[in-house]
Amino acid sequence: MSDTRDTLFRYLTLLQLIPRYPKKMSTPILKEKLAERGFNIDTRSLQRDLSQKLSTQFPIGCDDSQKPYQWYFDRDFQCQLPALDVPSALTLVLAEEYLKGLLPPVVVGQLSPHFTDARRLLDEMNSNGLSQWARKVRAIPNGKALIPAALNEMTWQIVSQALLEQKPVDVVYLSRTSKTKKHFTLHPQGLVSRHSVTYLLATVDDYDDIRQFAMHRIETAALSKATWRPLHGFDLDNYIAGGAFGYLQGKAPVTLVAYVAPQVAWLLSETPLSETQRLTPLSDSNWQQLEAEVPDDQQTLWWLMAMGANINLRAPAAWRETLKANAEQVLAHYQSTLVAQETY
Repeated sequence: MSDTRDTLFRYLTLLQLIPRYPKKMSTPILKEKLAERGFNIDTRSLQRDLSQKLSTQFPIGCDDSQKPYQWYFDRDFQCQLPALDVPSALTLVLAEEYLKGLLPPVVVGQLSPHFTDARRLLDEMNSNGLSQWARKVRAIPNGKALIPAALNEMTWQIVSQALLEQKPVDVVYLSRTSKTKKHFTLHPQGLVSRHSVTYLLATVDDYDDIRQFAMHRIETAALSKATWRPLHGFDLDNYIAGGAFGYLQGKAPVTLVAYVAPQVAWLLSETPLSETQRLTPLSDSNWQQLEAEVPDDQQTLWWLMAMGANINLRAPAAWRETLKANAEQVLAHYQSTLVAQETY
């Protein structure tokens, strides 16, 4: 009885390890991962499990074009262990709506079987009205959301595998600055999704400085034969907090003081600009004074620019001058356009 139970658990563990196509996993890797989970079997037994036992009951494919053989589930295979419940299905439908505006389709597609299961479960519940729920909820990102940059599916598979398994990857990368293709051996350290672009954080060749690579500009990727070079002491949260994605202009925070219109004051009263924010009514006006300690970064400056005439910045003085110069430049553009139209 014990042998039967152990075999059952081994089968379940093996099913969890096999990836969906186009990702594949070789027999030696599957054997190694089973051993990590306490199941030590020989290669012949593992191959028998895969080819004679599991593949007859599940849509498991085998790439036998080269050795070692590579195993994978059919792309559309769906399995829920345990079964999906209603609250989880509702959450998944809302999550899908939100992620579609943030991540490339190929990344969201990794979760498509779960999203499909969630919608199918709700669609089957016509009697209680839950089938209409998915048509009545939407997730709208803050600000103008650009369409996520297109990302090659195989590139995503290889890079994510390299990151998780701590392996270097050889890439051909299209440089935005030089507009040329460059060959690099990258040592992945992290992935960051920012707005509509996903970035790979990696060191290059034998250097130790972190660089950012837009995933959609990686034209080809392959696991490298080079030796993995970890970056000791690297912390993703500290890297982001240091202004890597916020275009930090100064290390110390600054005190922002501004007069804000009623609608902006209402927005900030519900969703503050910072933990130290204070809003004070101005005498003889329906505007309020905003005071908050914020990072000295371009992100905050761009937010102020987007507020336009609804905000009157008082400090910092350097930011005030930047906003003023920007407004003058915008006005000059419109005036030059008007003059050009009058000449016709």
